[in-house]
Amino acid sequence: MKRLDRIKDYAKRTPAFDTKSIVRLAGDRDYAYLLLNRLLKAGQIRRITRGYYTVHGDPSLLVYCLKPAYLGLQDAMSFHNLWEQETIPIILTARRIRPGTRKVLGANVSVRRISSRHFFGYDYLRQGELLLPVSDIEKTFIDMIYFRELRRDMLKAFRDRIDPEKLAGYLKRYDRRFAANVLRFLKT
Repeated sequence: MKRLDRIKDYAKRTPAFDTKSIVRLAGDRDYAYLLLNRLLKAGQIRRITRGYYTVHGDPSLLVYCLKPAYLGLQDAMSFHNLWEQETIPIILTARRIRPGTRKVLGANVSVRRISSRHFFGYDYLRQGELLLPVSDIEKTFIDMIYFRELRRDMLKAFRDRIDPEKLAGYLKRYDRRFAANVLRFLKT
């Protein structure tokens, strides 16, 4: 019972946890899997993806399972109040995984790959009681152009909020042609 209480306490304090963490807390691999199974059947924890669990119901928690990763594109625009539309969580990761839409905790989540060279520009923002990695406004703007998701009606919201110095610093990590294209979008 002492181990079970320790595991329940850990699950409440952590947004997402893996089986390795539970094995360390339980001290025995077989017992850890037994406890996980019982907690799943009792509905006290939920499976995010293979080997990862949570007590929360937010599908955005998949971002912790695909590290290094952050929430970006339209989802980040919603976080930064750049548009009013609800979106499914969009996760950008530098891991070599299969991109596409996945079902997580009963909801769709979009996963996209990004080069590790271009993996930067995110902060941890609060959503309810969770802290989630979300791309900042400048990186969201760059990613929207990179993935060809930017529409003309979105430009005004970005123009009002982008820090030009920060954007220039970010664009140094990209090739000149792409950087010039980003700046042209900002000016038109």
